[in-house]
Amino acid sequence: MAFKCQRDCYMQEFDTCVVSCVPAESTLENNGKKDKLKGFNLKLKDTILFPEGGGQPDDHGTVGGVPVLRVLRQGPEAVHFISSALEEGQEVHIKLDWERRFDHMQQHSGQHLITALADTMDLRRQRSSIELDTAAVKPGEMEALEAAVNEKIRAHIPVTVNLLSIDDPAVEKVRSRGLPDDHAGPIRIIDIEGVDANMCCGTHVSNLSHLQVIKILGTEKGKKNKTNLIFIAGSRVLKYAEKSYSIEKSLTGLLKTGADEHVDAVDKLQKTVKRLQKSNLIILREMAVLIAQNFKNKADRGNFFSLHKCFSPSLVPFHSKDGDNEFMNIIANEIGFQDIVIFLTVGEEKGAGLFLLAGPENIVTEVGPRVSELLQGKGAGKAGRYQGKANSLVKRAEAEALLKEHSCKLTAGEE
Repeated sequence: MAFKCQRDCYMQEFDTCVVSCVPAESTLENNGKKDKLKGFNLKLKDTILFPEGGGQPDDHGTVGGVPVLRVLRQGPEAVHFISSALEEGQEVHIKLDWERRFDHMQQHSGQHLITALADTMDLRRQRSSIELDTAAVKPGEMEALEAAVNEKIRAHIPVTVNLLSIDDPAVEKVRSRGLPDDHAGPIRIIDIEGVDANMCCGTHVSNLSHLQVIKILGTEKGKKNKTNLIFIAGSRVLKYAEKSYSIEKSLTGLLKTGADEHVDAVDKLQKTVKRLQKSNLIILREMAVLIAQNFKNKADRGNFFSLHKCFSPSLVPFHSKDGDNEFMNIIANEIGFQDIVIFLTVGEEKGAGLFLLAGPENIVTEVGPRVSELLQGKGAGKAGRYQGKANSLVKRAEAEALLKEHSCKLTAGEE
């Protein structure tokens, strides 16, 4: 069957009645996480809420004041997932989230228009998505395509919906990705007058002028020998422009330059940061050598060395993780660890950081995993060296005490 949302894509409120409402579970995505919720599957005599399909997301809205969390198609029926039950036979009023729906209509109809004109410009396209059947796009082609689609929008071209029986000869003349296995009822054809006729179950604008505008943002490399075309249509263009202006205004204030100079200003800043990072690394290397020499020159140096280099990301803007690892390894190599236990950490005082343990191989092999556990980290090592990432340095003192205990065995000759 064709739902009311497909027969009249602009209807925002509708009265119908409940056919059935049974307990059910559904998996919904929330902030990137999938949650399994208990609720009810609701079937209505008819609906203006579009069920997910044909590459178009489902509609949101309410039925009898109850929020609809998801709408899926099962054969000829639309199944609405809701959080609380409604009675069978109950008359209900549907309210559609029109802003979401109209956005989907604009993007979906825009996709049809771009696809049709891309085909005529020999930018061959796979039917599953806006994926151009070409490994690369020639200079000027996207600009020409954008100009062509917006010209059609300004031409105020009607978009009509035709319902055909599956054995109608006209069905063979339209573009199609094929019908789903559970399809039932008439074939729905979206006809952009003089431009394209395509088999589609989704909701569409009734005139290309309702798209307002289409902006082709660019292309990116797709699957083998394919190119993906990225576009926005209608209200999304306005929101994109508003967001872009807000970012531009903020950058102008931060960089103290006009918008045309933002790229050059950021490029200069990045080069400056790289130079400072290089200088910082040179200083760290020199510092590591001096620390090691200072320890080796002590008459009473003993056989245990421990050091924590504390840093705050806000105070050390050019800090480098690689630099920290090199800093620790230079100290260990300069001191030597055949007969000395060395324990080095870098990071915030009680936060996350890096650690390195070096010394006689039997001690390091025995104590390394225990130190990693105390620092809530992960590490690995060989040849008398064990290092890794610490998620918390709160128990650093305990780890140091453990290592001191083992270093005392060296003094006593127990190792």
